[in-house]
Amino acid sequence: MFQSRLIQAVFAACVLFAATAKAQCPAIPNLSSYTNTQLPDLFTFADGVTKVQTMADWACRTAEISTLLQQDELGTMPADPTSVTATFSGTTLAITVTDQGKTMTFSPTITFPTSGTAPYPAIIAMGGISIPAPAGVAIINFDNEGMANQDSSPASRGKGLFYNLYGSTASAGATMAWAWAVRRIMDAVESTPAAKINPARVGVSGCSRNGKGALIAGAFEPRIVLTIPQESGSGGTDSWRLSDYIESTGVSTQTASEIIGENVWFSTNFNQFATTSVNKMPVDHHSLAALIAPRGLFVIDNLGYDWLGPFSSWGAMISARTAWTSMGVANNMGISQSANHSHCVFPSTQQSAVTAFVQQFLLGQTANTNIVQTAGTYNLSVPNSQWASWSVPTLTGTSTTTTGQTTTVGSTTSAQSTTGTTTTTTSVVAPPPPTGCLSAHWGQCGGIGWTGCNGCVSGTTCQVLNAFGVSDTASAKSRVRLWRLAQDENDRKDKNLAKTARLAKAKYIAWARQTRLGKTNPSWADDGHLGQATMWLRQDTLKDASRHSMPTEVE
Repeated sequence: MFQSRLIQAVFAACVLFAATAKAQCPAIPNLSSYTNTQLPDLFTFADGVTKVQTMADWACRTAEISTLLQQDELGTMPADPTSVTATFSGTTLAITVTDQGKTMTFSPTITFPTSGTAPYPAIIAMGGISIPAPAGVAIINFDNEGMANQDSSPASRGKGLFYNLYGSTASAGATMAWAWAVRRIMDAVESTPAAKINPARVGVSGCSRNGKGALIAGAFEPRIVLTIPQESGSGGTDSWRLSDYIESTGVSTQTASEIIGENVWFSTNFNQFATTSVNKMPVDHHSLAALIAPRGLFVIDNLGYDWLGPFSSWGAMISARTAWTSMGVANNMGISQSANHSHCVFPSTQQSAVTAFVQQFLLGQTANTNIVQTAGTYNLSVPNSQWASWSVPTLTGTSTTTTGQTTTVGSTTSAQSTTGTTTTTTSVVAPPPPTGCLSAHWGQCGGIGWTGCNGCVSGTTCQVLNAFGVSDTASAKSRVRLWRLAQDENDRKDKNLAKTARLAKAKYIAWARQTRLGKTNPSWADDGHLGQATMWLRQDTLKDASRHSMPTEVE
């Protein structure tokens, strides 16, 4: 029998930012008549009036941007599936996902480094790795083509493992389907210690079309600590508006109107803007990149191909970097544009810059990541009278940053995205490297019943993220341990314990959903609530998009 009494437990983690109560977010207005030739102001809500002045405001703004990107361009990121299980054998991580009565399996492979110590930091290689594999870092090789086809348009639309699970008419374009798969890879890495990957030190990278996917995955999976899109062009780090402008000057550059005929990377919802005017979109790809802040983002570009729109990328990413600047962590975002070289053939001139970001975010070392460089003659800063006339505030206070999946909502519905919570503050000053037993970024460093490391790696501090209600079954355990218990239930010989674990997980999820919706905590009286909890998880009307497979406090 599951006890109904709830007790308070404390979970502490190594974080850059401290969490506070979520602010009331402005509603998204009807944007049917919206038009803007400039890059939309990152620090003004879609209502055109409300300004972003605090970190609480930024949390609301990122939820709004996430919703608008899904609604107008990328398609909907599905709510987390009913179950994700994984096994590891040899070099293969077999991931089985079950949702809506269907099951599919995909199997990334892991190339382990010849140096370093397990569990290893890792880079998820979208369609293969194009940058040199860093020393001490594993490579998780992900076949994104098999997940969502990208051979041609419209023939490829709705084909691949993702669509086998969610149907060929799912609104998500291929790149969003890939981002969904990256989320499942992170689920598997967290629940499978045998894979020897440190889930707190995982990045994602890809080049060209796969670079588009890497950027979107980094934006919609907050457990990714470093995103490295390489030569991703339009649909990646380029701005739709700037690319149209470049095309209008006679320089052959890929634009929105061309890209929707080439491939199925984006939702068909995007066609209404691509075939008329991208100026009608209330977001652009500087907005997409800003969803990654304050986590690490390093943008690699190549000036040798007009088709990639290097000036478009420069303008968009300089504008996006203001998000990091507003938080006092500008060096967490870098840009490097090299001189002409073969597409996706990494030049040695960019090696030191990539190494610095890998050291800082994947290896836990101190490095100089103040890198904003171009081999071109571009001179664009914000404010900019032509492209970004808005000013950059210094955000105050602390709040939870919510970047991730939302349910596609009407244009008058307020943003309510809470997937993959990370926490934020206004500035980060790296302390001297600590010594002793250290937890990784986002790793647990304290809490009731915690007996592990109490220190944190350089650049992070141990902070209490929240006091939360857990069941008597968990008592002195953190929500992470409850989650682990549920994940391991199939391996446990004690069927009663497995039953309790399943019930505990379902009840925690339902409780978390109700809490975020402002409802009262339910009373858990008997096992009959398991069915009710499952029903709540499947209700499409719930707008809360919190990830079910891992408590948000540890992300």
